[in-house]
Amino acid sequence: MYMNTYNWYSQLIKPSWSPPPWLFGPVWTFLYVLIVVSFGKIFVMTWQEQVPFIVALPFILNIIFNLSFTSLQFGLKNNLLAGLDILFILITLIWAMVSIYPYLPWLAYIQIPYLLWVSFATVLQLTITYLNK
Repeated sequence: MYMNTYNWYSQLIKPSWSPPPWLFGPVWTFLYVLIVVSFGKIFVMTWQEQVPFIVALPFILNIIFNLSFTSLQFGLKNNLLAGLDILFILITLIWAMVSIYPYLPWLAYIQIPYLLWVSFATVLQLTITYLNK
């Protein structure tokens, strides 16, 4: 299964500026540490009613879209759905940063590496989608 997915992805047309495959694991490991810490803080604050649920909503949606990406891209091998999904990841991340800023500015700031990577990954995914239509 893994080799079939790897073969499929390696055969896609990618832009010359596409990072090497080995880079994705370390980057996402670092980002998931930030996500777990910051999203965990939001969920605890929401549970304790220190912030309204509407502040947690974009974080919840972001995690759903984030976890869906791998299934769409590598399970279904559907670049178009993966491209739409990553746009939703980017939109919900921006929404999350804006919504938490009035309560915990530092939590919005620690999302910056995630925002930078997702912005880059969005352009990359949309480019791959376009090149392989």
